[in-house]
Amino acid sequence: MDTMGRHVIAELWGCNIDKLNDMGLIERIFVDAALKAGAEIREVAFHKFAPQGVSGVVIISESHLTIHSFPEHGYASIDVFTCGDIIDPNVAADFIAEALECKSYDRVEIPRGMGPIKEKDFEKVY
Repeated sequence: MDTMGRHVIAELWGCNIDKLNDMGLIERIFVDAALKAGAEIREVAFHKFAPQGVSGVVIISESHLTIHSFPEHGYASIDVFTCGDIIDPNVAADFIAEALECKSYDRVEIPRGMGPIKEKDFEKVY
């Protein structure tokens, strides 16, 4: 293994506003994303803010998936961190982006545990 893990940070714009404000739906999307990537789920915690927005985490044996949604902007910031070299965090991030119906999807993958961060350029997915 070249790294301790892979960390995908993604910017999702133009998302379905109703989905971004639906805590139960976001929780299901994140659990499904973790499972689709082949991760083992340990704990799930999500919080609905007033008047809008959701933050949450799915803790997996391989690390975590998180979200902070901003329905008023059609925006969600997500990250997927997976330790080891078996689980591809991009699988989970792509699943989440599609499920939230985002119109613009940028991501960067940072290898973890290799010393100083050598950030790759953001990838414009769509």
